[in-house]
Amino acid sequence: MMFQWNHCTQSAWCVDFYPTQSYIYTMDDEALQGLQSLASRIEQTRALQYFEQLKASSDGWKLTAQALTSGSYEGNDHVKFFCLQVIEYYLRTRYGEGNQEEHALVKNLIARLLQLQGQRQDKSFLRNKVSQIISLAFVIDYPVRWVRFFSDLLQSLSIGHLAVDMYLRILLQIDSEVVDREIVHTPQETDRNTRIKDAMRDHSVLQLAESWLQIMNEYSSTQPEIVCMCLDVVGKYISWIDIGLIANDKFVPVIIRFMSMPLLRESACDCIHEIISKGMDPVAKTKLVESFTDVLENVGVLNLSEDEDGDFLAKMAKLINCMGVQLISSWQKLLKVDAQKAGETLVAVENKVSLLFRFLGDEDDDVSGAVATFTTDYISLLKQMDPITPKQRENIEALLYILIKKMKFDESYNFEHEGEDEAMFMEYRKQLKTIFTNLASLDSQLVLITVHNIVTHTLSQWKNMELKDIEVAITLLYTLAEALPSSQGQHFTGDVTKATALQEMMRLLITSRVSCQGHMIVMIHFFETVVRYEKFFQCEPQHVPDVLMAFMDERGFHHRSSQVRSRASYLFSRFVKGLKGQINNYIDDIFKRIGDLLVLNTPDNGYQHLLSNDDQLFVYETAGSLIVSSNFPPEKKSALMKQVLAPIAAKFALLMEKMIAEKDENKQLAYAQSINNAMALASRASKGFSSQQTMQNCGCEGVFVELLQIFIQAVTVPVHRQLIHVGVRQYMHRMVVCLEKEILPFVPVVLENLLKQPDARELHDFIPLMNQMIMKFKSAISPFLQEVFMPVVSTIFRVLTQPTDDLDQVAVADKRSLQKSYYQFISTIVSNDVLDVLKNQEVHNLHQVLITIVQGATEFPDPSSQKTCFNILKRLVAAWGGKDGLQGFPDFVYKSIIPACFMAPMKPEFDLKDAQTTLALNEAALCLKCVLEQRGDEMINYLQGDYLPTHRLSPDQAREFCDALKSESKLFRNYFKTFFTKAKS
Repeated sequence: MMFQWNHCTQSAWCVDFYPTQSYIYTMDDEALQGLQSLASRIEQTRALQYFEQLKASSDGWKLTAQALTSGSYEGNDHVKFFCLQVIEYYLRTRYGEGNQEEHALVKNLIARLLQLQGQRQDKSFLRNKVSQIISLAFVIDYPVRWVRFFSDLLQSLSIGHLAVDMYLRILLQIDSEVVDREIVHTPQETDRNTRIKDAMRDHSVLQLAESWLQIMNEYSSTQPEIVCMCLDVVGKYISWIDIGLIANDKFVPVIIRFMSMPLLRESACDCIHEIISKGMDPVAKTKLVESFTDVLENVGVLNLSEDEDGDFLAKMAKLINCMGVQLISSWQKLLKVDAQKAGETLVAVENKVSLLFRFLGDEDDDVSGAVATFTTDYISLLKQMDPITPKQRENIEALLYILIKKMKFDESYNFEHEGEDEAMFMEYRKQLKTIFTNLASLDSQLVLITVHNIVTHTLSQWKNMELKDIEVAITLLYTLAEALPSSQGQHFTGDVTKATALQEMMRLLITSRVSCQGHMIVMIHFFETVVRYEKFFQCEPQHVPDVLMAFMDERGFHHRSSQVRSRASYLFSRFVKGLKGQINNYIDDIFKRIGDLLVLNTPDNGYQHLLSNDDQLFVYETAGSLIVSSNFPPEKKSALMKQVLAPIAAKFALLMEKMIAEKDENKQLAYAQSINNAMALASRASKGFSSQQTMQNCGCEGVFVELLQIFIQAVTVPVHRQLIHVGVRQYMHRMVVCLEKEILPFVPVVLENLLKQPDARELHDFIPLMNQMIMKFKSAISPFLQEVFMPVVSTIFRVLTQPTDDLDQVAVADKRSLQKSYYQFISTIVSNDVLDVLKNQEVHNLHQVLITIVQGATEFPDPSSQKTCFNILKRLVAAWGGKDGLQGFPDFVYKSIIPACFMAPMKPEFDLKDAQTTLALNEAALCLKCVLEQRGDEMINYLQGDYLPTHRLSPDQAREFCDALKSESKLFRNYFKTFFTKAKS
């Protein structure tokens, strides 16, 4: 019989574990003390060392197996788990190569473990670890060394329900090891898993299926948790076994019966879901789904009440979703091959729509969200219908109203302090919006008319409406921009019906004064919507003042909610930029009303700031943009800009003094942050200027030069140097654009201070500013650059050669970034007509620099930097490598540059299969081509006669290489890669 336990015979398992006689039989109990929860650090370390010792020992697993099965540590879960881990390590690493004796010992161990687990109620984590160990042995031994594994395993079931529980856990672990598609397997493991499944299908799954049915029948009333686990096993295995083993007259009635049993129905529901999900022929799939639908209807499971348990409703929704998705997939497949069968499947789909709507409209969002895929697929199906039937049109309209109802916030939603529940609702709402957009693409007129009706009804009487209705009306209006097609956001031209409806809704949004409702979510949506539909104000500019006022009064910048104030600061900048032409007449009034927002946030202000530092950036940027785009004369523009920046200029020096004098570290940091913010605000105010010409036309040069003179003093600050320097550099970056050469006199001050106490990060951050100035000013910066070049380079390499702890990953990364920036610095010089900066350096200094570039090309483990270095060398060859080039440079070409082009690709870390590395290789090839252009036959003779022979290339191979070098660039690049691929193989 299947469930009989066969005690020790020659052909069956032994129930005792006997290690080899030569092994030590005792565990180190003192070391095991470190496993206790209250163990000291020293004891824990010793236990870990003992663990590693046992793992490394060839017989360590035998000792732990004996300890585990002897009962010596019964009741000590820590030690038992420790022993199981040692055994697991052995099975994973060495068991596959074990001899016949070890195989027999493992079988005996498993038999003993099964017997013990069938007799005692160990904690779940121990039972899971035991099942994992048995499954590991299984995947190694089955079907070759242990062909009777399942027959032997099934014998354990007669011990009792604990043994059945372990049996099911083992099957679930086998699924994880062999079947689970979410686990990434190696090709070898995939082949192994295929062989295992084939053997199981041929020899074992019939027995397994019979055992599942017997377990479900035997334990349904006494051990529901075992039946739930069994249903889980069926669901896991159904994906790859013959469906006829489960979808039959024996199994299905049992599973359906469970659907009416409160403790079993959720697992039964999941099991049916997995059965229906099984890949199969579309006609057979339709029959399968419909047969389950019929039996579920007959037992009344599909007629669920509103007060049904939420967890079960979610399971049922998931099942209905699966049915709908599978039927639509079958319909798609049948469309092209069998119109009649496709029609029958379509009827099956339509019959599920009422269930879809029931679950989609459920009060519980988890239940509703579970049918989102079915909903989306059904909309896609309807898009292929031509024409749409009256019933389908009713379905579309019903679906739309369900979506709108479900979009509404629940009364318990906490807008001020959004937590996990609120985040989950917003994710769910994103799903609904996606479905809404899909529905609009199916029937845009219906969606437009429906939303228009809701918006006009709600906003015209918003004072009598609930918050959730007001919010959803504005949200629907906002969402129409995504849902309805438009060209570049222009919704108010083209389709007259759409344009008229949108204009009416936007007009009502503003004139209804719903913005006075006051709730933070209404205000945020109001501002989001007027910004999204900014082109409305080009059609009806008379509404601009009302919106501007909303931004600037207690509805926006002065709202009680910081979230509204923050969002308003960003959206106001967008609104102003989008409607510059319509705002000119209101600029004076705007500046009067935002004056308090321009006050610099400092630790000494003595009141709560309306806007955070980041929010203030948007206001300053908006102020600058308004000034630049205005029709005011330069004098007034300059006066307004001074007005905006005056708070910064007035407080900066005082803030510096207070920061330096402050002894409290927290207050000192607060001052530093305020100083950094002051410079950031000034930088953002300059964003409206695109060039020096723009700034000159506005008469604002003096304002920003004065600020630069003030800010430049901060580079000598003795505390929070890095934070302050960030602000200085940021401002200087902007001034390179806006002031141009007027900035040059200030650079030496910054550079001089930087070189006094540099660190890798500061240097790395400073180099982009140098690069920007080189690209901007080119020859004009050359004299200054010649003077500072070697001090900068020397400082960079002094910092790079300073010893650092290899374990300090931040320091290592900073140095790596600095080195990359250095190569970019040299590249900028050679690419922007300031080569004289290098040429006029002392010979030994120039030689050192050139060597660093060669080293970067050959040794720095970063393909993009190697590419940059080869590009630098190529440009230098083009400039100095000819007959009238730099004296001594041709000798450097032959001794260093040409060898570099061969050395780099031969490095082990130079991966010729990597795309970035290939770009570096191409640059090396072009460098050689450039040498050929400059030196001609002289280079060919050097390669053939001197260089290539030293690398064991025969005369024919050297001649072949040189012929390729003389060919067209693309051909040589291809040859060059092939050349090194062969050389490294």
